[in-house]
Amino acid sequence: MEPGTDNAFALVMPYADTGAMQAFLDRFSETIAEDEHVAMVLDRAGWHGSNALAVPANITLVPLPAYSPELNPVERVWLYLKQRFLSHRLPGDYEAIAGAACAAWNRLAAEAGRIKSLCSYPWIPTVNA
Repeated sequence: MEPGTDNAFALVMPYADTGAMQAFLDRFSETIAEDEHVAMVLDRAGWHGSNALAVPANITLVPLPAYSPELNPVERVWLYLKQRFLSHRLPGDYEAIAGAACAAWNRLAAEAGRIKSLCSYPWIPTVNA
């Protein structure tokens, strides 16, 4: 998510670990324009700051203070997805889970302005100024 815009990038992956994070960073890095650099705000999940990560040169990882989900705009996105599209379901297997996640993401992405409204915290314009 790019707070304050509707720009977003996502991957559905079977694991949340250092390998998945590396794949995400590598793929995301390819979407960044040559004249841009991204500060990626992250929580403190172990795989987000692993020493084994090779962070692409066009990305800087910015870890949030511990126990501060209110500072992470993507937390609102996950809550929205769970509440609107993913709750009260019992997918039968991994393919069904991945399919439901992709369908939810695509529905969110199709809602003009929704990502922007979910990710626009009052402190973001001050930081971006």
